[in-house]
Amino acid sequence: MMAATQLKTFLETGNISRSVNFPDCSLERTGKVRLTVSNFNIPNMVGQITSILAEEKINISDLLNRHKDGIAYNIIDLDTDLSAEALQRIQGIEGVIRVRKIEGER
Repeated sequence: MMAATQLKTFLETGNISRSVNFPDCSLERTGKVRLTVSNFNIPNMVGQITSILAEEKINISDLLNRHKDGIAYNIIDLDTDLSAEALQRIQGIEGVIRVRKIEGER
């Protein structure tokens, strides 16, 4: 039951708890769109991601970055939607493992 609840929470909100390979990471939803980014924990990853968002004139309403064993996980709440092109640009950053956009109510 606990694993099912944690998986449901992850799929709906991007929040992670009690994972073996990822850090615990939970952020109350504050934006219209939530972006989650998994990447290798190397310098300038957050800077590259936020630069792409800034170029798209997308405001970040909240951001959380955590890491565990060389893997970082970012939850980024955005005030507005972002384009498929912006998602592809973020996914194309060297060291990014996966990008996911979660839409829906706060």
